[in-house]
Amino acid sequence: MDKYKIILFDLDGTISDPKVGITKSVQYALKKMGIVEGDFDKLKCFIGPPLQVSFVEYYDFDEKDTQKAIHFYRQRFKEKGMFENKLYSNIPLLLKSLKEQKHTLVVATSKPTVFSEQILKYFNVDQYFDLIVGSNLDGTRTSKTDIIQYILDKYKGHQPDDFIMIGDRKHDIIGAKNMGIDSIGVTYGYGSLEEISQSDPTYIVQTVEQVKDLLMGRKV
Repeated sequence: MDKYKIILFDLDGTISDPKVGITKSVQYALKKMGIVEGDFDKLKCFIGPPLQVSFVEYYDFDEKDTQKAIHFYRQRFKEKGMFENKLYSNIPLLLKSLKEQKHTLVVATSKPTVFSEQILKYFNVDQYFDLIVGSNLDGTRTSKTDIIQYILDKYKGHQPDDFIMIGDRKHDIIGAKNMGIDSIGVTYGYGSLEEISQSDPTYIVQTVEQVKDLLMGRKV
């Protein structure tokens, strides 16, 4: 499937499994806000969407408390959380293979760009990406639609058909659809098959190997 020249990757739940670092950092922030949450699985819902959305949706914080919670979250995340993380199996091989086939690889994540760059460098996979685009620390450019729009603007010489977005949550698929590009929903991350199916991606795959097969033109 060489039709896709520019391949956009979500980070959390697509390139790496950040469960430990994110859930522990959310737990830390909630404790600072006077809420004790001992069940890390209950906090998995924070993996993927912008924090500005999740603290409101799951804990009913107002804007002021949301900003305080994000501040506390980042305190721990910067020190420990971003490194309590692991690459999904075969991700380096996938990225290497796609680069060898002359694809342009871009990270499109709601995580702040500055943290995303450090994580990718930590795992020694930053070398494969031509561009890393995340949110800004001031809370702007957090939606996947805005992030993909920014990337498309960077590659104005290309048509929408040249792009594809890969992600594990509905926000990735909806953002791609809003910008008129194809998408791959992966089920090995943190979005359920039901969530991904309802957002109607172009393709659904279950493993990193299937992502590779699809993009390299092999049958899935």
